[in-house]
Amino acid sequence: MTGNLFDDPAPTPSTNQWFTAHCDGGSRGNPGPSGYGAVVENPEGEVVARLSRFLGLKTNNYAEYSGLLAVLEWALANGAGRMRVISDSELMVKQMKGQYKVKSPGLLPLWQEARRLARQLEGFEMRHTLRGGNKEADRLANEAMDKGMGRNRE
Repeated sequence: MTGNLFDDPAPTPSTNQWFTAHCDGGSRGNPGPSGYGAVVENPEGEVVARLSRFLGLKTNNYAEYSGLLAVLEWALANGAGRMRVISDSELMVKQMKGQYKVKSPGLLPLWQEARRLARQLEGFEMRHTLRGGNKEADRLANEAMDKGMGRNRE
């Protein structure tokens, strides 16, 4: 096992260090005002990035994939060669692992891009967590939605 989610051979790993990202996406309505949030930790468990963005009127699943794409883009831009992503979207995790097919035409390009980016990493894993295991990413996603809708959170 190469430590890569996909069947293609991974590049020879230069390190055994894994970064961990918790990502979440949400929408208020489906579709509705949406956003994502993500928290990235280095191998020592220190937070090195907090990512969030308002996406406009999108579906919940679109927002989930947008959070994953943001994490993958961050990893590639910042030299995080091995990334473990934790999400509370069982659908997205199972689609990324190949356990579920991507049937939605709106999600297919996002899934394809996520797989393309993940293949560029030395190692990539995805894990599912219950909603409670993704609290900070959920908070960031909600803050992004609030800001995009002109609401201030206190």
